[in-house]
Amino acid sequence: MKLLGISGTLVGAKTLSVVKRVVEQAALLEPGLDTDLLDLKDYKIEFCDGREPAGYNEDTRTVIETILSADCYIIGTPIFQASLSGALKNVFDLLPVTAFRGKVIGFVGTGGTYQHFLVIENQLKPIAGYFRAYTAPDYVYAHREHFNEHNEVVDVGVLERIESLAAQVVKMSKALHG
Repeated sequence: MKLLGISGTLVGAKTLSVVKRVVEQAALLEPGLDTDLLDLKDYKIEFCDGREPAGYNEDTRTVIETILSADCYIIGTPIFQASLSGALKNVFDLLPVTAFRGKVIGFVGTGGTYQHFLVIENQLKPIAGYFRAYTAPDYVYAHREHFNEHNEVVDVGVLERIESLAAQVVKMSKALHG
């Protein structure tokens, strides 16, 4: 079983930090789990314009193929202007509607206000529903005050939510895919 962590932003380090921590926790819970991280900052992804995947540049095709090859996901985004990042939305637009069908997604959000956690409930979970994915009941939202100066999560409550999300994604994926 392959778990892919996706940091859906082109700026900052906090989202990647939390996604990476959830993926690492999942690997501790399930030693045979194959894990990978996809940091959108590392790719020059073209804007979706309706072309077939073969028509996009190599980085865009690599991102699409990497996502399609995974069995479950931890998808993170910073919250900008009360919404997910444009970079992550563009990736969702590039994917076929079957990309996440029958697969488990756990969501991570980072932001500057305590109310931005609602983006996970009101935007990300409906997108997962459109893709016919299963979503973990819990999610992780981390405010900038939950990190130290090295962008590491230090808040005990957030660390507990990281453990819970990792456990739910692993358990749900195992139940669905054996």
